[in-house]
Amino acid sequence: MHQFSFHTLTKKQQYKFLSGSVVPRPIAWITTLKPDGQTVNVAPFSFFNLVSDQVPLFSVTFTRKDGKPKDTAVHLKETGEAVIHIVSEKNTAEMNQTAASLPMTESELSLVDLQMEPSKHVSVPGIKEAAIRFEGKVYQYVPVYNREQTAVVSDMFLIEALEVYLSEEVYDADKQYVLAENLLPVGRLAGNEYVKFGEKFALARPD
Repeated sequence: MHQFSFHTLTKKQQYKFLSGSVVPRPIAWITTLKPDGQTVNVAPFSFFNLVSDQVPLFSVTFTRKDGKPKDTAVHLKETGEAVIHIVSEKNTAEMNQTAASLPMTESELSLVDLQMEPSKHVSVPGIKEAAIRFEGKVYQYVPVYNREQTAVVSDMFLIEALEVYLSEEVYDADKQYVLAENLLPVGRLAGNEYVKFGEKFALARPD
């Protein structure tokens, strides 16, 4: 078995080992509003997961490059609002296009054919084509510092879900289940690789 001490690894090696091992990762496709309050920012992030169901919380972390925060992190700090969409096979191509780096004044919507819908609790609109979306507000911001505690290397946000939208095809209203086999979620692997929804199986939990 190969063995490495993390303090001996380069930043690139660290990222490769972590992003290649913690898989598949769900993808948060996030809309926020730019500083003008009108231009919509759209971008996908895979350092994303659940935190709590008592307070319905998601965690999303944005890594910094050369100390510069991602636009979405900047918008979240300024407005405290976002809409999180779950990526499915139907909108994978559009999601990938919105990962492009654009100037702060431009919207990724110019790169894709997507329709926006107004939200109920936040000023940020949602993507109509997404089968599931959550309106949310920032619950907590956690700056992540380097080992020397001298600089922020990542921006982590806990986002509270305020409203959820579920399309008819992915929601069983009788059982109140989300139908993963209809949602067909896409997960993130390492590099440019993704994974499709696969075979399901069930295991009864021990008492």
